[in-house]
Amino acid sequence: MRSAALTGGLQSRIGWRTVKLVQMKANLNQPGKHVDLNDYIVTDREILGGEPVFRGTRVPVVSLFEHLESECPLDEFLENFPSVTRETAVAVLMGAQELAQELARR
Repeated sequence: MRSAALTGGLQSRIGWRTVKLVQMKANLNQPGKHVDLNDYIVTDREILGGEPVFRGTRVPVVSLFEHLESECPLDEFLENFPSVTRETAVAVLMGAQELAQELARR
């Protein structure tokens, strides 16, 4: 349920950019396709003591979820952390949604 709410909130916060999100989801909904979070997230003891960060940045992944949880729009997060691309942020959210759905099925 939380992941459905997250997706709905995400869509309303990015407005016209929803089309891009829908396209990304359509690509991922093909059989055998899914978000590989390792493409977008890295943990390295040398970077923030091993806290998961967006690949190629020093931005903790948890900061994305904290922004959204405090009802900040995705655009605001991206303005605050310009080294994180929209594509990366959306892919991480979609990957989290996949994980939540997978756990709910167990």
